[in-house]
Amino acid sequence: MEVAVRRKISTLLLLLALACLGIHEARAGEPCAIATPPATTWGQRVAAVACAESRLWYSPFLDDQGRLASIRIAEAENSRLQDGSTTAWRRVVDYWKGTGLLYGMSGHMGANECGLSLDVWPGSAACRAFVVDTPWSATFVSFVYIRAGIPGFAPSASHFDFIRQALKGGPNSPLRFADPDKEAPAVGDLLCFTRGQGAPMGPAGMRAYAERSSDSIAMHCDIVVSIDNGKLYAVGGNVLQGVTMRTLHVNRTGALWNLPHRGAMGVACTPGASAGCTFNRQDWVALLKLEPKASAPPPTPASPIQCCTLCPLPMPANMQRCPVAPKPIAPTTTP
Repeated sequence: MEVAVRRKISTLLLLLALACLGIHEARAGEPCAIATPPATTWGQRVAAVACAESRLWYSPFLDDQGRLASIRIAEAENSRLQDGSTTAWRRVVDYWKGTGLLYGMSGHMGANECGLSLDVWPGSAACRAFVVDTPWSATFVSFVYIRAGIPGFAPSASHFDFIRQALKGGPNSPLRFADPDKEAPAVGDLLCFTRGQGAPMGPAGMRAYAERSSDSIAMHCDIVVSIDNGKLYAVGGNVLQGVTMRTLHVNRTGALWNLPHRGAMGVACTPGASAGCTFNRQDWVALLKLEPKASAPPPTPASPIQCCTLCPLPMPANMQRCPVAPKPIAPTTTP
């Protein structure tokens, strides 16, 4: 009898351990499902919006080695996103319109056509060219922050303006400039690097440049959406032509660990030296801490999901695009 009881206890403990292992693996495999609901903080509100867009693009991501692990659709395509209704290039137009930034781009070829009907040729082709030729990563950040309702945030099509907002500060500024190697990131923060600079600037160089110059420089910022199990997950727009998640490492205190910085000479990335190939090795120059002065509003009760054809932007949380009804096949007639 005692042996049978011990066996039962051992079996129960084994099943419990396997269940815990399964839960851990599920959580680790679905970073967007870890900390976004319920959105009780500003950071969680931002993460919920960014994660929804990531899922809409079929959740493409870079693994912790900085290599593209999954991608299904790109910005220029007329293929539909995961909602089965929205085409990829039109969703990018939604980001421009939803932030109000499209109307400041009238000097760019195709921008005016994006403000008109997207179903008329050749205007739709011109708008589609605008989507492909014009960087939209900062517009994506602006879309997410606006839809999350971040108070005091000023949308921009330039990441460098986010740096200026953070350094300028002020009573209404929701961003604070920090060194990504010295402060721990949190959900909702922006993690930024420069693009196309001959030599790396680093956080000190970025701060000095922003304080002495009025000229912008090319940059990119990702939105931190989850930190769990030693990894940080951040979502960015216009990353490899989509809304793509990046995976980085953090230590036990939550600080970024072994963040791959780009050196002055760079690292060779060739077919014969693939170990040097990683999209995570960048000139990381800023961690923009999300610190709005106002408290986040309480989460709203869930309401039935409604669908729309001509949808308002930013789209309410209880609304989604209506699926496209299949066209009936006309019967063939024989003479």
